[in-house]
Amino acid sequence: MAGSLVVKVTAGADAPERCAQAFTVAATAAAAGVDVSLWLTGESTWFALPGRAEQFELPHSAPLAELLHVLLSTGRVTACTQCAARRDIGPDDVLPGVRIAGAAVFVEEIMAEDVRALVY
Repeated sequence: MAGSLVVKVTAGADAPERCAQAFTVAATAAAAGVDVSLWLTGESTWFALPGRAEQFELPHSAPLAELLHVLLSTGRVTACTQCAARRDIGPDDVLPGVRIAGAAVFVEEIMAEDVRALVY
């Protein structure tokens, strides 16, 4: 498969089905060899912290911690700068492999050639 996929997650435990769908699509694409960039925004920003994905539960859904592990191992995971700041999350707080970046980086990623972007 050619091209890249950028997935922006805008929901966390406040909308568990939407959150799980975003992680599932992103991890499935990554496992299939697609270059994937997952953006954690809004309430999903909490999943950039150690142990938070392990606390997420949704019946009939793959464990979020496993999906996040796939994405950290094969793709890129970014926490939104403003979203992180609003939650007092800094670079030293996040899981290894998670970067904090803002809108300019997001726009650069989604405007690149052969990129598809999904927002959940």
